[in-house]
Amino acid sequence: MLPYIERETGPRPDACVIWLHGLGADGHDFAPIVPELGLPPELRVRFIFPHAPAIPVTINGGFVMPAWYDILSMEIDRKVDEAQLRASARAVQALIEQQIGQGIDSRRIVLAGFSQGGAVAYEAALGFDRPLGGLIAMSTYFATAGSLEPNDANRQLPVQVLHGSRDPVVPELLGQKACRELELLGLLPEYHSYPMEHSVCAAEITDISRFLCRILALND
Repeated sequence: MLPYIERETGPRPDACVIWLHGLGADGHDFAPIVPELGLPPELRVRFIFPHAPAIPVTINGGFVMPAWYDILSMEIDRKVDEAQLRASARAVQALIEQQIGQGIDSRRIVLAGFSQGGAVAYEAALGFDRPLGGLIAMSTYFATAGSLEPNDANRQLPVQVLHGSRDPVVPELLGQKACRELELLGLLPEYHSYPMEHSVCAAEITDISRFLCRILALND
């Protein structure tokens, strides 16, 4: 089981958000965002912030750092180690199973991911065998779009895609491409762009909060 940080917005949570960090970060990276979301008190949400394992990363000279998978080259579409990405997705799915085992309905579990974490979240959410509540993809790309066959349980998954128009690390066109790939799979992603680089901004946090409020309310 992946190690993780846990935060809860109220007693006896009946919903869960599993939030994946980007390359070189860890679960602490997004934990401070919980109070910034300003979720209403009636939404009792458990936030899980897993830590990726430390592995050598080719594009960084083989330096060992927290990473969900190896990035082999930085061409526009990225060349990644898909086997490692899928192994990380299975580890995230194990966290989903853990939360279901603790009494949370799968339809009230949301996956969120930034950059590398978003690529894993696409694979983990769309390939899961029970319906989930939603998917939030931030400043990321759909690395396994050409090989992933979505599970029927999540062919109508609510998806929110968020990207910075000035992102020099993961260009916005990759976020836009991910939306087109989702549409080809029959999904209807919600897309937002912000005048920012490879980061998170206040307007984006507001949009994430609204998305969570909407999908968790619908799944009561």
